Amino acid sequence: MFLSSYENKIDKKGRVSVPATFRSHLSSLGYNGFISYPSFNHSALEACTQERIEKLSNTIDSLNPFEEKRDYFATSILSESVNLQFDTEGRISLTEKLIDHAKIKNNILFVGLGKTFQIWDPNIFEKFKTEARKKAFKNRGSLKWENKQKGEEE
Repeated sequence: MFLSSYENKIDKKGRVSVPATFRSHLSSLGYNGFISYPSFNHSALEACTQERIEKLSNTIDSLNPFEEKRDYFATSILSESVNLQFDTEGRISLTEKLIDHAKIKNNILFVGLGKTFQIWDPNIFEKFKTEARKKAFKNRGSLKWENKQKGEEE
C-alpha cells in the first residue's frame, strides 16, 4: 500500500525522486513507474498503477458509447494520463502540464492513499489537509469495520 507522506525537491528539468517505499511497492507489483493525471477535485496529481488505470478505462468503456459523459471522462482522465517511468536513480520527470496543474514550485509532496497516491505542492496540501481532517472528524461515524469472517481475529 501507499502510506504516509514524503516531501522531495523538484529540479529545473521537472525531475523528482520518488519515495523508496512507493518505488518498492510499485516494484513488488511488477512496475517500474506509475500513471499520473490531473486531479478533478484538487490542484494535485493522481497517481496509480497501470492495472488501476486499465480498470478506470474499462469503467469508462462500460458507459454508453454515444453519451457525452463517456467522452468527458475519457478526455479528462485518459487523454491527460502520463506514464512516468523511473530512471536509474529512482526519479520521474513530470511534464510541464502536470506541474502547472498541481501548481508545484520547488518541492513535491507524495501523499499515500492506500491503493493510489497523490502528488501535491506541500503548501497547497497543508490547507487541504486541515479541511480534510475537519470533514473526516465530522463524518467519522460513516466509517465502519467490515464484518469479520468466521475464524478471523480482530
